[in-house]
Amino acid sequence: MSHPTPDLGSSSSSLERIHLVWDLLIILLVVTNLALLLFDSLFLLPPLNAAFEAVAPGLHSAYDRHIHDNFIAIDLVFVAIFVLDVLLGWAAAILERRYHRWFFYPFVHWYDVLGCIPVGGFRLLRILRVISLLHRLHRLGMIDIRRWRAYAFLAKYYDILVEELSDRVALRLLGNIQDQVRSSDSLSRRITEEVVVPRKQQLIHEISRRLEDMADSAYRANRADMMRYISALVGRALRESPEIKRLKRLPLGGQVAKALNESLSDIACRLVHEAMEGLHSPDFNTLVEHLAESGLDAWLRVDEHTDQVTEQVLIDMLELIKAQVAQQRWKERYE
Repeated sequence: MSHPTPDLGSSSSSLERIHLVWDLLIILLVVTNLALLLFDSLFLLPPLNAAFEAVAPGLHSAYDRHIHDNFIAIDLVFVAIFVLDVLLGWAAAILERRYHRWFFYPFVHWYDVLGCIPVGGFRLLRILRVISLLHRLHRLGMIDIRRWRAYAFLAKYYDILVEELSDRVALRLLGNIQDQVRSSDSLSRRITEEVVVPRKQQLIHEISRRLEDMADSAYRANRADMMRYISALVGRALRESPEIKRLKRLPLGGQVAKALNESLSDIACRLVHEAMEGLHSPDFNTLVEHLAESGLDAWLRVDEHTDQVTEQVLIDMLELIKAQVAQQRWKERYE
């Protein structure tokens, strides 16, 4: 007996509709709560209170008796719903693994959390829920805040502020690094002893391997040109040799000289070919590693002059980086 397959698409669509309805409800409650907070704050001002009573005494009396006197209880109902919204959003973020850690949600949505504080002057922080309101409307596609002039204005100066702050921090860090380099007793010796020497064998092996690969790839890519060059070199050497010139004066000397030229060219080309084919032999690997070790030992030799040169190179490099960081790139973007 076959069982019906659950319609995953329909389930997902239902969840999206529920999410949309809940977001629209929260948006409506945020607008209502902010309007109520604003109106009740104005209601406390004597001139506006008197004007409201004079214009609509019945409505004033009803508001004063039913809403103003019970304002804290009404506000706590809104707060309870907003707290529920934060908890539901937090739970959804955990289930969807939206953030790296489960406790990141209240820090990311700090404006929603602060908006839930119902104590005294903290109610003014409820205005921060406008951020959440705009974010929800933008996510639902009902508005596009990126087209607003206010958003462009704030985004521009936010980028400038962040860039200036990050540049100042980076310049301070680079300056501290330069001071550390200057105050170091022997930077080159420390680099050699603490960084290079512990990895000496790995470096030698890597250098020898790269040399072998470089020679092998260069030979295979230019083999024909190399063989022609060797043949031409042998031929020129034979033509300029006095013994070969005297040999050519003898009967059949030209043919002997030609055969000798071909034989020597073939021998030279074979020698080069065999040498290149033997690049990966154990003997050649040992030879290259010995050469690399000798070169590395010479490079690791540290004296006072070497230490000064290394220190100055590092300081100059950091100075160039500082100059690059100090450039105000926001001026190029907003000119």
